[in-house]
Amino acid sequence: MTIDSTIEKDKLAIVGGGKIGEALLSGLLRTPAGGQPRYRPEDVVVVEHYPDRRSYLSERYGVEIGDVARAAGAGTIVIAVKPQDIDTVLAELAPLATADHLVVSVAAGITTNQLERGLPGGPAVVRCMPNTPALVDQAMTAISAGAHADESHLQRAQELLEAVGRVVRVPESQLDAVTALSGSGPAYFFFLVEAMIDAGILLGLPRTLAAELIVQTAVGAAVMLRDTGEHPVQLREAVTSPGGTTISAIRELEIHGVRAALIAAIEAARDRSVELGRASNPSG
Repeated sequence: MTIDSTIEKDKLAIVGGGKIGEALLSGLLRTPAGGQPRYRPEDVVVVEHYPDRRSYLSERYGVEIGDVARAAGAGTIVIAVKPQDIDTVLAELAPLATADHLVVSVAAGITTNQLERGLPGGPAVVRCMPNTPALVDQAMTAISAGAHADESHLQRAQELLEAVGRVVRVPESQLDAVTALSGSGPAYFFFLVEAMIDAGILLGLPRTLAAELIVQTAVGAAVMLRDTGEHPVQLREAVTSPGGTTISAIRELEIHGVRAALIAAIEAARDRSVELGRASNPSG
């Protein structure tokens, strides 16, 4: 396989057209209110293994479907494959990636050091940890720079990920903690909502009504946390009247160790993230 040796810096390649890859693609092509889309379909190439998925992405978004060699013609390459597929992608990309490329990886657990070792041509690498609310443009993503990435590379990566939510910059040493907190975080909220819906059913409410009540309550509480800037303790205390229903519920949560269990769960997620990183990088 050969490509034109000229790298088109304004073009984007997404290697991996799964859920996160598609979410990013959709966000980048969408026209925001009063603005311009970050990319036009003709400026994007997507690399996807499965034929049905290739056809779907081409028809829905009007983008070019190509291989890794074609992707290397773009100045920015997003790697959005599963961790178990990273070695195959790096092997194909290694002879093509140069110092003129920016490689943005959303592959979970794959360090910048691994990516840089697999791409000896010296591209700038930025590692990102998004979460699944990227599918509804409400992601929380943390990004970290590799050895060759400077401020301009971080800014380009940040602009890409802002298409599907908010972005913060962190040292790579903190990404295992980020993975445990926000990467896995949606699952904790879903678990809590599931339990609260079950409680509503136990109290005699129909499932659909219980779900509607709890989901909107969760949305409203999240918006209050985001928009008021108040500490969660302040917001909780505003709902907690002396001798009332809420303090009775809080007492039971504390008796059953819910706070301690949640902290322990997030620590366990952090530890597992460290283990997975070591398993995928035995020499690192």
